[in-house]
Amino acid sequence: MTALGIDTSNYTTSAALYDGIRLTQRRKLLPVKRGALGLRQSDALFAHTQQLPDLLDDLLTDTQASVGAVAVSDRPRNAPDSYMPCFLAGLSCARGIAAVLGVPLRRFSHQEGHLAAAMHGAGRDDLFERRCVAFHVSGGTTECLLAEPDKTGGRAFAVTILGRTTDLHAGQAVDRVGAMCGLGFPAGPDLDRLALTGDLSQLPRAPKPVVRDLQCSFSGLENQCRALLNQGAAEAHTARYCLEWIGAALEEMARQALERHPRAPLLFSGGVMGSEVIRRRLEAAFPAAVFAPAAFSGDNAAGLAALAFRSQAGESDSRGVS
Repeated sequence: MTALGIDTSNYTTSAALYDGIRLTQRRKLLPVKRGALGLRQSDALFAHTQQLPDLLDDLLTDTQASVGAVAVSDRPRNAPDSYMPCFLAGLSCARGIAAVLGVPLRRFSHQEGHLAAAMHGAGRDDLFERRCVAFHVSGGTTECLLAEPDKTGGRAFAVTILGRTTDLHAGQAVDRVGAMCGLGFPAGPDLDRLALTGDLSQLPRAPKPVVRDLQCSFSGLENQCRALLNQGAAEAHTARYCLEWIGAALEEMARQALERHPRAPLLFSGGVMGSEVIRRRLEAAFPAAVFAPAAFSGDNAAGLAALAFRSQAGESDSRGVS
């Protein structure tokens, strides 16, 4: 049995197949005009309807497997007020495929997909069944969560928010600083490459984020980076400052979370965690932490496919079906 996952986030169209051994995925960024810092939801929804059929055609052309379950992200987070129109593109497509094939449709949140992708991509499927301190750090979310299996059967994970940003998300700060440095959108990979050539010793101050009760603010980071550039700091040094500042903030949030839950595994997921600068810092601070590999950090459908496969396999086992 092969599971198909579909995710239509605000900036990426993605689909994935998983058969219990091999995971194959396809992703394509949504088109954003040069100089812009995002898309309107109507434009994102339209772009997904254009990109998703071609993506699925490419993904499914060479497979000989029979799709036995379909999973899709239908909302950003598991919360009553969590909604974004762009997810309707994936949901409508997934419902159609599941109906035509006569297979189960599994609905998960975009956040659950990120957590599952990190667990599966890191080879830590044991975390699906454990309580852990999990970070979801992206352009639309910066949260420290207590995540554990959802025993009600309604979703993959039951999550409690331990901490979050009070204003900008980390990914938004990255994109805004990237724009200051003349980079395109989304700026994450390019800013990371630029930052790797930067040197904090060339700047007048070191990154010192303030984290109180697991809450942090990223608007101050944006202002500090703008001030550095206005003072003549090199773009590479400023990029390094930005990512080291984010890494320092996440490090302190993680320390505070682990003080409350000292035995919980620590997991980092989301597009911002694809940064080598940030990951190096956090790996040094938390050697036992679990990180999503680069291919599973950004928006993707891999985690959804893995969740659908696990759900379907679990039902088959409970019925005694091999």
